Amino acid sequence: MEDTLENLKYPIGKFQKPEPINQLQIDNWIKIIEEFPQQLTNEVKNLSEKQLNKQYRPNGWTIKQVVNHCADSHMNSFIRFKLALTENTPTIKPYHENLWAELTDSKNFPVDSALMILQGLHQRWVNLLKNLSASDLEKQFRHPESNELISLKTNIGIYAWHCQHHLAHVKKAKQSI
Repeated sequence: MEDTLENLKYPIGKFQKPEPINQLQIDNWIKIIEEFPQQLTNEVKNLSEKQLNKQYRPNGWTIKQVVNHCADSHMNSFIRFKLALTENTPTIKPYHENLWAELTDSKNFPVDSALMILQGLHQRWVNLLKNLSASDLEKQFRHPESNELISLKTNIGIYAWHCQHHLAHVKKAKQSI
């Protein structure tokens, strides 16, 4: 059962950072980030309210919470990119995503506004990402929970993975509808 639960939590596996990260990899990751809002919209656009409240795993989030989480998470990531580009190795502010997912705007609110946020946010984010210089890609921020320094090029990969990770959750939940 544990293996099954782990597979449900991480249907595409956990993020694996390639070494080294080359420009082709970065370009592929940016393409994933660019296409994500439309892919997510296509997956949820015809779902009923009951279907949007389907969980992808036992005690997991609903499709609705996943969509709203993506808007929350990607807004935070965009801000982290801007902080790293404009400050010297800033320490970012973490947030309690599980608690955010329980708030009414995540749990009980239609997904339309989250999809609109993702559409506009990803347009700006992709524009920013496509225009990063080699030195910009090396800029870092510090995550206070792990004290880890994360480069922007690594964070592009993390968020490409994040897009695919949650898209897989939505598809998994839809399989049992």
